[in-house]
Amino acid sequence: MSVVTPPRAGRREWIGLVVLMLPTLLIVMDLTVLHLAVPHLSAELQPSSAQLLWIVDIYGFMIAGSLITMGTLGDRIGRRRLLLIGAAAFGAASAIAAFSTSAGMLIGTRALLGVAGATLMPSTLSLIRNMFLDPRQRTIAIGIWVSGFSAGSAIGPLVGGFLLEHFWWGSVFLLGVPVMGVLLVAGSLLLPEYRDPNPGKFDLLSAVLSLAAVLLMIYGLKQVAQEGVGLIPVLSIVAGVAIGFVFVRRQRSLADPLIDLRLFKVRAFSASLIAYTFGVFAAFGIFLFIAQYLQLVLGLSPLEAGMWSVPGAIASIAGSNLAPVFVRRLRPAYVVAGGMALAAFGLALITQVGLDSLAIIVIGNVIMSFGFGLTFTLTADLVVGTAPPERAGAASAISETGAEFGGALGIAVLGTLGMAVYRSQMLATLPAGIPSEAAAAAQETLGGAVAAAGQLASPLGAEVLNAAHLAFIQGLHLLAAIGAVGFVLLTILTAVLLRHVNTHADSSESAVPELEAQGANTSDSSFEKALRPASAPEK
Repeated sequence: MSVVTPPRAGRREWIGLVVLMLPTLLIVMDLTVLHLAVPHLSAELQPSSAQLLWIVDIYGFMIAGSLITMGTLGDRIGRRRLLLIGAAAFGAASAIAAFSTSAGMLIGTRALLGVAGATLMPSTLSLIRNMFLDPRQRTIAIGIWVSGFSAGSAIGPLVGGFLLEHFWWGSVFLLGVPVMGVLLVAGSLLLPEYRDPNPGKFDLLSAVLSLAAVLLMIYGLKQVAQEGVGLIPVLSIVAGVAIGFVFVRRQRSLADPLIDLRLFKVRAFSASLIAYTFGVFAAFGIFLFIAQYLQLVLGLSPLEAGMWSVPGAIASIAGSNLAPVFVRRLRPAYVVAGGMALAAFGLALITQVGLDSLAIIVIGNVIMSFGFGLTFTLTADLVVGTAPPERAGAASAISETGAEFGGALGIAVLGTLGMAVYRSQMLATLPAGIPSEAAAAAQETLGGAVAAAGQLASPLGAEVLNAAHLAFIQGLHLLAAIGAVGFVLLTILTAVLLRHVNTHADSSESAVPELEAQGANTSDSSFEKALRPASAPEK
């Protein structure tokens, strides 16, 4: 039987890739500028600590809950069509968020941004899967696509810092309007349309079940982490797990499920998804604390803090674009595990940060970010490469659901844990003789402590500020230590589970016979293609 070589992408596809990077730029810019804007919007809207966490968290929660539905919907109605609809909705929600007049309004508009954002990521990654059929080109394209996240994290602080120094906090959300406008025009002209030619019936109940399961579990975990074990959080987690169980059972019985669960039986898919999800969980948990350390402990302006974040973003871009080069000579397991080990080392350095440790925080962030770039490019490639082209949207949605769920949960759980350490330390070290209102504000957040210290007389204010800085650093140390241990475990996991995967996912494991031995139905030719190693030619 003759070997069919996959067609190589041409100029149109590479130009289209630039267009597909716009959503990745915007998604990260939106998150990083929000981190910079936290002190400013806190002063203006005066949210409680719970509201502040919801302002940061709800965006990722709604994305995580909606991705599976949006990825499958894109397979059915067309990935480009869904991308353009989402771009228009994201631009409109960004404009509304910019002019929010209360913490509750901002939380609501951030939720709308999350739903709109859920249409963007699976559409872009699945379009890459269809536009770049050659495995080597696809790995390079995904590396460039991942660079968009890093570029956004570099551009966002610079542009956001400039805006925050010259305009009101809401101006940072207006960044989404022109970016989405360019995407609408360029995407209509340059991007091809892809959809599943035989999509089957869309199961609305499955979509509702997936959203409910994710939101209930995240809400319960967030409340437990913030306020301790209670009846309502426990019931929320139990309800989420129960609904998730029903969702999984329903997928097994449907002829056209939202998620083809057989993909999880493929070792490369599952191991890469675990590494991607928990890597993002550990990373995002500490990013918010690093941004606050630069501004509220070191006293840098938003623009200065943004500038010192740029080296980490450049390191991530370098890692994501060097990953395809390294994987030509080394097994993916070695490159992914190496990236995880570098991330662990970078976080270990951050545990040594003190009251004036700009060099340590920047170097640690650079090492950590370079490791992320190596890891996330290859794990995303391995996840999406296992899916057949007609189901690329659903597979991309699983990958991005893992990333968004991990990121949002990392901010919620690790962020709340860090704040719990801060509050306990402040309760023990806060100087006596402080007015009750100032003491309450200082114990609530670091931003509140900085504001309270500025209103107190010189000796007492300096003592409050020093106590707050030390308490915050204790929380930062704990999160960095947890992240370092987590990445060491992920290093071992990926080295073991991906050791049989050769360059470009040419796995030595035989997934189809394994599933046949378990009684799975592998007669579906599309799914056989999904289980075929990404670089194996069709015969």
